[in-house]
Amino acid sequence: MAKEPVPGRVKTRLTPPFTSAQAAAVAEAALADTLTAVSRLTRLPGIGPVRAVLVLDGAVGPWLRTPIESVPQARGPFDARLAAAFDAAAGPALLIGMDTPQVTPALLADACRALARTDAVFGPAADGGWWALGLRRPDGRLLRGVATSRPDTGARQRERLAQAGLRVAALPVLRDVDTAADADEVARLVPHGRFAAAVRTVLTGEARTSEAGTDAARPLVRR
Repeated sequence: MAKEPVPGRVKTRLTPPFTSAQAAAVAEAALADTLTAVSRLTRLPGIGPVRAVLVLDGAVGPWLRTPIESVPQARGPFDARLAAAFDAAAGPALLIGMDTPQVTPALLADACRALARTDAVFGPAADGGWWALGLRRPDGRLLRGVATSRPDTGARQRERLAQAGLRVAALPVLRDVDTAADADEVARLVPHGRFAAAVRTVLTGEARTSEAGTDAARPLVRR
């Protein structure tokens, strides 16, 4: 699940201190790293055929550099769009977003292997949400009505799975990139990806601006 990286529409919680254009560049880089991890998933042992699909809010453009099947997101609130993505799946499905560019092919492979042994896999996010949800038998009813973007979204979703009698395997907790502090921390975790490079570009530019402002404010002393 992803959103087209258009300034003013993505990563709005990064602004300020980021500008809208900088936030969009960071979002684009996060999506690029995520899709790279997905594209490398099938190269790992024990992973069968995988159909990778980008469920997109927006339009495909030059920003999408990884060849991947793309389908539009459904209309409506986010829980309905998540549910529709699962309803469109013909078999076991693992859904992730674009907010965790630190995800690795190995972590995704572990999630797929776990999904083959149980009913669902669930990856909690540090902010109380979730970064991954896998269902061996996709059913959008398991997501509809679960309020999103709340500190208890993850707990509510996990409870919904439990109420349905599903066996759930837990995935590691990951930190979503929502704020500038999140971006800085995640960039430190994966310093060699496009995401880290985009964040460094922003932070380096801010540092230079700050230094220039300090120099400008410093009084000129003549001797």
